[in-house]
Amino acid sequence: MRETLAEWRPTVDEAITDLVPREIDAEYLESFFGEPTYEYDPDGIQRALSDPLWDLLDRGGKRWRAVLFLVFVEGFGEDPAEYLPYACIPEILHNGTIIVDDVEDEAAKRRGDPALHHVYGRDVALNAGNAMYFLPLKILTANPADLPADRRLAAYEMLMDELNRTHLGQGMDICWHNEPAVRVSPAEYLEMCACKTGCLGRIVARLAAIITDQPPEVERAVANYAELTAVAFQIGDDILDVENSLGRAGEFGKEFGNDVREGKKTLLVIHAIEESPPETAARLETILERDTNTDEEVLEALSILESAGSIEYARERALELAEKARAEIDGLDFDPETTRKLHEFTEFVIEREE
Repeated sequence: MRETLAEWRPTVDEAITDLVPREIDAEYLESFFGEPTYEYDPDGIQRALSDPLWDLLDRGGKRWRAVLFLVFVEGFGEDPAEYLPYACIPEILHNGTIIVDDVEDEAAKRRGDPALHHVYGRDVALNAGNAMYFLPLKILTANPADLPADRRLAAYEMLMDELNRTHLGQGMDICWHNEPAVRVSPAEYLEMCACKTGCLGRIVARLAAIITDQPPEVERAVANYAELTAVAFQIGDDILDVENSLGRAGEFGKEFGNDVREGKKTLLVIHAIEESPPETAARLETILERDTNTDEEVLEALSILESAGSIEYARERALELAEKARAEIDGLDFDPETTRKLHEFTEFVIEREE
C-alpha cells in the first residue's frame, strides 16, 4: 500500500494543480469561476486561496483518500486515469476540514509546521478552508468523464448528505472538548468518528461506486468498508499521538502531546477514565480541562493512559474495525490484486508510524 500511495501521489497533486493552480491568474479565474462582474484580483486570491492550500499540501500527507478512490475505480473495471479529477474531491475536502479544525481546536502545528491560521491569519485560513468544501463541486459541473445526468445528480446528493453528517461529528467533538468532565461513552466516540472521519471515507467509496454505475448493494458495501477503515484510522491517529509523545517528544508532526493539550476526549481517554482509580481519573480530567499544560503535566496524562492499558485497548478496537472492513469487501467481485490492496490498506491505517 505504501508503494501504491507513493506511485499515485505525484499524479494526484498534478490533478489538484488543474483544479487550484499554484499560480493564480485572470485567465484561470474567468475559466473556472466565470467572467467577473467588474474585475478579479488574482494576487489577492493567490494569497487567500492557492498559497494556503499548497502550503498545506507541500508539507506532506499520504493522499490516501484520493488513492483509495482510484483503487476502487480500477477494481470496478474502469481506467483510473479517466476519473483522476474526481479523486481530487475527497482530497480537497479533507484538507479543507484540516484547516478549519485547526482553527477551531486552536492547534499550534500541522504536519511539523505552524498551523495555517498562525501563518496566514484566522480569517484567511477559515475562508480558504471553507472554500475547499465547495471548490471540488466544480468538478461535477465540469463533468470531465462525461457522466450522464442521473449519476451527476446522485454524486451531488451523496456529497451533500455526507458533508452534513461530517459537521455533526465535528460538532460533537467540539462540544466534548469544551466540557470539563469526560461524559462520553465509547459508542458515542465511535459515532463521532463515523461522522467526522468516516464520512470522508464514505465519500471516497460512494463517489467511486456512483460514477462507475455500481448497484446499490455494492455502493453500501464499499461505503461500510471505507467508514470502518476511516474510524480505525482515527483511532490509530489517537494512538500515534500518545506513542510518539511518550517515545519521541518533539519529533511528531503535531505538537508534543497535542491531543492532551487540546483536551481531546479520545477513545484512550474514555477508557482510562473508566478503568483508573477515581483519584487518577479525576487527575486526568483536571489536566485535560486546563487551557495550558506544562510538558510534565502532559507526560503525566500520557502515563495515566499507558498505565490504564488504554493504548492496547484502542489498538484492539481498531483491529476489530479493520477486520469488519475486510469482511465488507470479501463478498464483492473484485480481482485478487484489488482485494489485496484493500486488505493491506486496513492494516496500513493502524500500523503506520506517522
